[in-house]
Amino acid sequence: MNIGFIGLGNMGGPMAANLARAGHVVTGFDTATVSIEGVSLAGSAAEAANDQDVVITMLPNGNILRSVAEEIVPAMRAGSVFVDCSTVDVDSARAVAETADKADVLPMDAPVSGGVGGAQGGTLTFMVGGSDAAFNKAAPLFEIMGQKAVHCGPSGNGQAAKICNNMILGVTMIATCESFALADKLGLDRQAMFDVVSTSSGYSWSMNAYCPAPGIGPTSPADNDYTPGFAADLMLKDLRLSQQAAESADADTPLGKAAMDLYTSFVESEGGSGQDFSAMLPRFEKRSRG
Repeated sequence: MNIGFIGLGNMGGPMAANLARAGHVVTGFDTATVSIEGVSLAGSAAEAANDQDVVITMLPNGNILRSVAEEIVPAMRAGSVFVDCSTVDVDSARAVAETADKADVLPMDAPVSGGVGGAQGGTLTFMVGGSDAAFNKAAPLFEIMGQKAVHCGPSGNGQAAKICNNMILGVTMIATCESFALADKLGLDRQAMFDVVSTSSGYSWSMNAYCPAPGIGPTSPADNDYTPGFAADLMLKDLRLSQQAAESADADTPLGKAAMDLYTSFVESEGGSGQDFSAMLPRFEKRSRG
């Protein structure tokens, strides 16, 4: 396929490179100066999108997505596919889909899970909202860039799935970190704590696959001084999106809000910016109940 790829940062760059390596003709654009093996660079987003079979975007937020969509959709030909892999608010995803629909362009919101390592290794999971026709056209590309793509329904549902998933992740990581800090103060050995919880009703991805305690369980960012695998700043972004969506949908999400408030304090006033989101554990270790 002829593919335009807009947004060639830490995630988009490796994704575009994997598509080029698989034999697709990829034209990219980024506001920063970049060099991606196998990807030719255009002078503008519209130029990168012009007359392509598929255009993929990986952008920082909904406002930028809306702005880029206004620029590129008029340059796209009817019947082409617009795949947005950014993590943005549901309202922006649906507004961009409406813009694309009016131009006879097939829109999909397809946020990803798996981080930079997944982008580099082609093992991302895609949560996809859009039509069956769009999904079927893009499915071969998802297979190159990732290990799984789940069609979640109409436009906006990919973002909804990502936001709900990451709200669960934020809440469970906080609970996991709180529990380790409590276990420490109760004199319970961390390995014993892990051995019990990881095989009983406290089982979770945060405990079993991404344990926030150094030296416990599989290797995780905790074993590398909390160098980010998934940054606390990004968790805060996703939790804010969850609460924006909850407000729009009139949904009661008290634990999601509490998680957002805790990550806000951690990132903005407690030195958590630039650390992994599991660095909540040393944060709780230092605190008393008062």
